[in-house]
Amino acid sequence: MISAVLMIVLAVGYRVLAVHEPSLSNFAPLMALTFCGGLYFRDRRLWLVPFAALVLSDLYIDRYYAIQYGYLWTYNAAIVRAFCFAVSLGLGWLVSRQKNWLNLFSGVLGGAVFFYLVTNTQSWFMDLGYAKTLAGWWQAMTVGHPEFAPTVTFFRNSLASDFLFTAAFVLVMEYRALRADQPSLLRRQAA
Repeated sequence: MISAVLMIVLAVGYRVLAVHEPSLSNFAPLMALTFCGGLYFRDRRLWLVPFAALVLSDLYIDRYYAIQYGYLWTYNAAIVRAFCFAVSLGLGWLVSRQKNWLNLFSGVLGGAVFFYLVTNTQSWFMDLGYAKTLAGWWQAMTVGHPEFAPTVTFFRNSLASDFLFTAAFVLVMEYRALRADQPSLLRRQAA
C-alpha cells in the first residue's frame, strides 16, 4: 500500500503543478486515484488519503485562482467536490466486490459523468452569470462562460485523465498482485 499512497501524493503534486498550464485544466489524477482507493484499499482509514489530498491541493488552487482571476471557490463548491469524490470512492468499493474489466470501465465512466453533471449543475445554480433556465443550465454544461474554455473541454480532460490514471494505478496494483501471487483482475480473466 506504500506505493498506492505514494501515487496519491504524486497526484497532489501533479494537480498543483497542472494549474499553471491551462492546457491541462481538469487533467488530474486525483479522482481516478480516489476511485482506485475504494477499489484497492482494504484499510478504510486509507480512504481519507484522497480527501486530504483534495483539501490540501484545493487550498493551493483556491489561492492561485483568487490571485490570478479574483475568483474564490466557496465552501459549497468544496463540499460538492468532496461529495463527488465520496461517490467515486463508493463506486470503487462497489467494483471491488466484483472485480472485472467491464465493472472497472463502468465505474470510471460513471464517476466522471457524475462529477461533470453535479459540479456544472452546482455552478449553474450558484453562478449569477448563468440564466436560471434550461438554456442557462445547458450553457453551463456545454460552453460555460465565454472568457473560459468550454466546459465540455474540462469534461473531456477529466474523462481522459480518469481513464489514463486509473489504468496506470490498476496496472501497478495488478502487477504487484501477480508478483505476490495474490488474486488479480488479470488472473481472474485467465481462469
